[in-house]
Amino acid sequence: MLQRRILIVTNRIPYPYRDGGNIAMRAMINGYNNAGWEVCLLAMNTVRHYVSEDILRKEYAHIHRIETVDVDNSVRTVATLNNFLFSDEPNHVARFTSEAFATKLREVVQVFEPMVIQVESIYLTPYIQYLQDNENIIKILRLHNVEYQVWERLAIESGNIFKKYYLQNLAKRLKKFEEQAWKEYDLLVPITERDAEVVSATGIQADILVAPFGIDVDSSAGDTHAEWCGYHIGAMDWVANTEAIRWFIDSVWPMVRNVCPGFKFFFAGRNMPESFKSNNPPGVICEGEVPDAHDFIENKKILIVPLKAGGGIRIKILEAMAACKLVISTTIGVQGIEAIAGIHYLLADNEEEFAQKIKWCLDNKALAENIAENGKNLIGSTYSQPHIMSNLVNKIEHIASKKNING
Repeated sequence: MLQRRILIVTNRIPYPYRDGGNIAMRAMINGYNNAGWEVCLLAMNTVRHYVSEDILRKEYAHIHRIETVDVDNSVRTVATLNNFLFSDEPNHVARFTSEAFATKLREVVQVFEPMVIQVESIYLTPYIQYLQDNENIIKILRLHNVEYQVWERLAIESGNIFKKYYLQNLAKRLKKFEEQAWKEYDLLVPITERDAEVVSATGIQADILVAPFGIDVDSSAGDTHAEWCGYHIGAMDWVANTEAIRWFIDSVWPMVRNVCPGFKFFFAGRNMPESFKSNNPPGVICEGEVPDAHDFIENKKILIVPLKAGGGIRIKILEAMAACKLVISTTIGVQGIEAIAGIHYLLADNEEEFAQKIKWCLDNKALAENIAENGKNLIGSTYSQPHIMSNLVNKIEHIASKKNING
């Protein structure tokens, strides 16, 4: 009988639940817990995303154990410059280096004796070296995205020659780092088929299982009385989000107002830049960091996803579809989701298309509502949390059998 004990290692506390990364980590933690596993969470409590112990213990009181280590991962100009000039290691990896965290990892492994360690960030792969004497532990990496592709796209979009060069260099470092890091794990768990194809193309020998973000559709009833306005919510300390919103306001919004004068667009997110909090054009409303994301979206019908860069899967899109919202997204925004444009969502990749699709929605609300219903049905059939976790647990048990692990 396998002793189902899993240690989940994260580079930040999975709270608050206002961005895709935290929501995805919470869903995975709860998924294992609901499947009958003893779950131990070891998390960096970083300066950038610090959470008090009281809140953390309350939010994760249902799992077996929680351990945290304070880590200062602040972005420092001198350190970043030194890394760029004198190191081949990606700065993103260097910022998560902590001897205290390495010590705590060894302690937790010794006491908790997990059968599985699941790492929730590629940047934590260097800590795998501390598990070399634990060959019976199954090591899993969950790929929220392929990191180097995110930075490649940001480099392409950048108009600043110096920033473009830095981002191109960072992407090259990350690509080399990621492709080497993937070899350290027994199982790679990307959340999209597209990311799985990227990994497979390297000839990696590790098992690969696609496990998209799971949604509890039953608790996500649609609201047919929502106002036909647009909204966007996301972590605004993530450069892909801030650049997307800036593009939408500066380039798309004038066309939207021209064809839909009364249309409104609301946006919110953690760590909202000061530049977004004032001087927005008529019809654009910034609500900053909202206390409850579900309350923010409840009375709004159209999710606007103007992303030009990014990777992985947009959890906010899945949640919106589950709540019967209508999604208008770029190709990049909806990548990785098994949705068909015109059936489950509306596709818009440039200024004119966003304006046209928004106007179409307002002029054809019954047809637009049908698309929203199709999106919700897609989530129920493809992104069910119990189904996804069952596949993952079965894969782990298969690996355990191959490795002769009895627990």
